[in-house]
Amino acid sequence: MATKMNFGDRLFLIGVYAALLVLVLSMMLPLLQVVTISLSPPKVVNSYGFHLFPTVLDFSGYAKVLRYDAIWTAYGNTVLRTLLGTAITLLLTFLGAYPLSKKRLPHRKFWTGFVVLTMFFSGGMIPTYLLVKGLGLMNTIWALVLPSAISVFLLLIVRNFMIALPESLEESAKIDGANDVFILFRIVLPLSLPIIATVGLYTAVWHWNAWFDSMIYIQEESKQVLQLILRRILLEGQDVSVETSASMQAAVSTETVKMAALVVSVLPIMCVYPFLQKYFVKGTLIGSVKG
Repeated sequence: MATKMNFGDRLFLIGVYAALLVLVLSMMLPLLQVVTISLSPPKVVNSYGFHLFPTVLDFSGYAKVLRYDAIWTAYGNTVLRTLLGTAITLLLTFLGAYPLSKKRLPHRKFWTGFVVLTMFFSGGMIPTYLLVKGLGLMNTIWALVLPSAISVFLLLIVRNFMIALPESLEESAKIDGANDVFILFRIVLPLSLPIIATVGLYTAVWHWNAWFDSMIYIQEESKQVLQLILRRILLEGQDVSVETSASMQAAVSTETVKMAALVVSVLPIMCVYPFLQKYFVKGTLIGSVKG
């Protein structure tokens, strides 16, 4: 039987919904502004005021961006980095979290503390650069995926998730003669789809948005990632009109091109996120509250 809310409960609920509404608007309005500018002709873009929806559709900004070869090259580099980096992180994270989740691991508390220590102390940017250079990884995809292959935060979430799994499943598998590798990949892994989606989404979004390491380790423009090219377009004013005709250059606003490039860069992640959101929330909650 439902209980009737008193005045204080209603007031609190109204405050929560109002705060959520303000938070949603603070994220949606800038996004709508970006999309509107990317679809507007120069006379609308150059006018003053806030444009929530485009009054006239003009796709010339997207046409100009998609004709820029560096965008497509960087797109391929970013997709490769995201897929490779996510796969490596998932593999190493699960291989590291599984033994740490077992009580029978010798000196388990010491190894867990040793791993957690790396969350607070690191070698720093210069030693990392010297290490990457000394290993001969400069100007390669490995300089972008190996230094960040394991996140201790994600490792602990996966560890806590595995601790919550019933031990009886592993015990029955061991009675049938299964070893730890078989148990990890044939029993634990299928049961860990929520946490796999969580770790995969965290890692994929990070790799997709990363640009600083590419600026440091990659000197060849043909190997740089999309976000670094986008940064140059937005902040440094890099011209993307070198391969377009003079009439198109005159008909397209610089701001339109910048916003079109921004939409092109964020669209893939925005399309993938809704399909993984339910696993993401479930995996985060389960992995964060246990032991």
